[in-house]
Amino acid sequence: MSRILITGAAGAVGQALLQEIGENEDIVATDIHEPALLANARFRKLDVTGNDPETVISEEKPDIVVHLASIVTPPKGSTRDFEYKVDVEGTQSVLDACIANKVRRIVVTSSGAAYGYHTDNSVPLQESDPIRGNEEFPYSWHKRLVENMLEKARLQHPELEQVILRVGTVLGAGLENQITALFHKKRLLALRGSHSPFVFIWSRDLARILARAATNGPAGVFNCAGDGTMGIRDIAAAMGKSCIELPASALKLALGIAKPLGLSRYGPEQVRFLQYRPVLDNSALKSKFGYSPELSSEEVFDLWRRAAGL
Repeated sequence: MSRILITGAAGAVGQALLQEIGENEDIVATDIHEPALLANARFRKLDVTGNDPETVISEEKPDIVVHLASIVTPPKGSTRDFEYKVDVEGTQSVLDACIANKVRRIVVTSSGAAYGYHTDNSVPLQESDPIRGNEEFPYSWHKRLVENMLEKARLQHPELEQVILRVGTVLGAGLENQITALFHKKRLLALRGSHSPFVFIWSRDLARILARAATNGPAGVFNCAGDGTMGIRDIAAAMGKSCIELPASALKLALGIAKPLGLSRYGPEQVRFLQYRPVLDNSALKSKFGYSPELSSEEVFDLWRRAAGL
């Protein structure tokens, strides 16, 4: 029996993981608030922005740490400094505690956003492609910095095994995030001449991948996405909605005016987010990691859409 410590266990992915793992393992579920579903786990409060990672990890002595704590959808009033403190400094604290306390393996949820939103991105992107998260997108930039620190740790501390999962947009029944907020609009925004592809991963598929990573799966870096993509027009059609078609230049101009006036939370950089979305190749997940997602991008979107009543 291995002792597995999970950070961010109260989040949607953490809750899904707790339902997939536990019977044959000693699970320590940690978060700033106690998870609703603990299953066979026990709870320890852990705030990654303080000294808790060293304290809890040194006391619990886990064999494996699954680090999920991150800010995917910033809460109202959140700041970039706070998000950096959680995503980057919090991950560094967890990583340092793992090294200091001789944890055998760390599993980290990164993101396809770590590749960045670039016109010259490979389509699809493989794990060997460079990590170039854009500084103008906090989440993308923070995941780039986290992956840089993990790469450095692999060189300096090879005794700590790493599993890094570059995750597409996570969907499941009842799951909402910044991306799904776009789909609730009356009309979806489409850029003229851009497909704007989205890759989705079912929350249960991701939980199974995490469970395997925390037990008998191989170390390494793996893209996590269902098969196929859905363009913004495909998504609109699936929901019976229409699209507002705009040239990229017109949207940049409009957002450049609207954001300073407080009329939009997004600036001109959002155009790049729609134009150059990372498309993830899941071949290594299937062949090297040994897991084939049960649902494709289209299938998990349909599951989410029906649950949302769209």
